[in-house]
Amino acid sequence: MAALDCCICDSPFDDRLPVPLGPTPESGLFGCHPCLGRLVARARRNRYAARTQDAEKARDEAAAWLPVRERHLARLGRVTEAAEAVTTLVREESVEPLRMAWLLVSLESANSWIPDAPEPPSSVESEDRDLKDAAFRLQLAMIGAREVVAERLAYHVINQAQPPEMCEEFECPDGCTGRHDVTDIDCGPDCIFDDLAEHGVMVEPPEPETPFFVEAGARRPSGTADVREGDSIPDMEATAPQVLTRLGVDPDDLDVLLNAAAVGLVVDAWREGPLEAIHGTVDGPSDAEVFAQGVDLYRRARAALVAARDDGPEGLLGFVAVASDVELRWAGGSRFALRTVPEAGPVAEFVRHVDDRVWFTREVMREQGWRAALLHRAVSAATKARGHFGMPGWPGAVVSAMDRLTALDRSGAPDVLTDLEAVRATLLEAPDRLGVGALDWMLNQRVFG
Repeated sequence: MAALDCCICDSPFDDRLPVPLGPTPESGLFGCHPCLGRLVARARRNRYAARTQDAEKARDEAAAWLPVRERHLARLGRVTEAAEAVTTLVREESVEPLRMAWLLVSLESANSWIPDAPEPPSSVESEDRDLKDAAFRLQLAMIGAREVVAERLAYHVINQAQPPEMCEEFECPDGCTGRHDVTDIDCGPDCIFDDLAEHGVMVEPPEPETPFFVEAGARRPSGTADVREGDSIPDMEATAPQVLTRLGVDPDDLDVLLNAAAVGLVVDAWREGPLEAIHGTVDGPSDAEVFAQGVDLYRRARAALVAARDDGPEGLLGFVAVASDVELRWAGGSRFALRTVPEAGPVAEFVRHVDDRVWFTREVMREQGWRAALLHRAVSAATKARGHFGMPGWPGAVVSAMDRLTALDRSGAPDVLTDLEAVRATLLEAPDRLGVGALDWMLNQRVFG
């Protein structure tokens, strides 16, 4: 305690200088220089021995790990080569369909039998870029093989199921064998959403692209009666027919074109824009009321377009008068009218919106003719409202809706929905006549998807 004896060898210090070991220089343990020198030397020997043993262990582990790593890399590489070979064979169409399917099955089997990536020992760096890159290349090769096989098999099934019937749709040349490749069949960008709806799977389609011109910013200039030709109105006949054909609307069928144009006029001039703000207010119309009124306005838009053929662009003013009438009670037995909206701002903007959009259609009609105006609004309908009442896709939507309605428990439904055949006929001819009560019940039950 008084630095008299070495704490290691227990010998008196006598004339040797004590070395304080703590906790303070004045108190605690003290040792002599020889003892401390021996302890340090022993610690160094132990440390060097441990390092030597660790190095030998690391060399042994690395020697054992490298063959395991190389074998796994080889497995990944071989299956990657096989996947690339399958892709090449299928693309070259040198393999019959059944054999092609077996190639994919055997490739998937080889891929499934690849074991999980081995874990390297602790002495080896865990981040192995070669292993990750090889696994990534295999994934890409498998995706490529699956894609090309699925594509070829899908069209093989189509060709087998309905060989020459498709030739008329594709306008095939004389002597066509009835076999069609992937480049021959194009259903357009949105057909998948309609096809899924027929199976009861509802996926919201993406926002439509404006296909050949942007109408925004083409509002009626103050004090100006006309738009300069070429400023905002491109040649409708040059672009619209191809767009409509691609989207499933026959531009040469006048009745179909007229129906689509009426739908487009309602969607662009009435349904889009400020009506959304009115719809979202507490006193605004319900979904069923908007649905019923949209159907009624479709008929009025169609009648206005027919009148404009003989009376010119001014024939569309009748539609404007009805669509923007703030005193009008909406269709389907609704009690809603625009004047019931407490804030006048959205209603005034809505009225201007209807007037501006119909004005633009009148300008198209004035500059390029009646048919160009139909093409103009029909494109809007084909891109934004393919399943709307009046469109070629509406009968298919009714079939899907009736399938869902038939499967529902209708014990609490309005009485008008009791006779399903009558409901089907009304939906096809005039769905607003079911009334907003029945439409509201159907919408709440997601009958329309």
